[in-house]
Amino acid sequence: MKKSQLDHLLRAAQRITGDHQFIIIGSQSLHGKFPDLPDQFNFSAEADLIAKNETTRSEWLNAIGVNSRFHETFGYYADPVDEKTAVLPKGWKGRLVHLKPGNTEGAVGLCLEPHDLAISKYVARREKDIEMTRGLARRGLLEKDRLLELLEVTPITETDRARIRAYIESDFRSSGPSV
Repeated sequence: MKKSQLDHLLRAAQRITGDHQFIIIGSQSLHGKFPDLPDQFNFSAEADLIAKNETTRSEWLNAIGVNSRFHETFGYYADPVDEKTAVLPKGWKGRLVHLKPGNTEGAVGLCLEPHDLAISKYVARREKDIEMTRGLARRGLLEKDRLLELLEVTPITETDRARIRAYIESDFRSSGPSV
């Protein structure tokens, strides 16, 4: 999803919910810190959104969700989620990154800081998450020490923490200049 498409979703989300701030927790949150990321990181057709001030209205975003008329018309959609959707390090809300202003008609996107996003991807560990964390590490967009620091304040078991620490080490061992 391109930044202009995310702006369009935020405009529509604002009209539907009456909220003007939305937390973006999935891969689209990378637009906050890296608005010009290569298409490799923008392949997803959905944006995971939480209506920040009207959280009970987040489900209203199904009107522009998967298989909606909006989705069929534009090819992308909102995925209404809540704060329990992703496992995130403590303090993540204080690290939210404002989406660069665009054509949002005043709607504000609050994006996960990339290291918080990466931790959630390491926890989920789906194939697309593995590709994302490796790609971000290889391009030098993440700092290993910061990831390891945030991992220590992530609410997971010690077994999971050890497993994820090994994934992080592996991603950075294989990192280097990308072609």
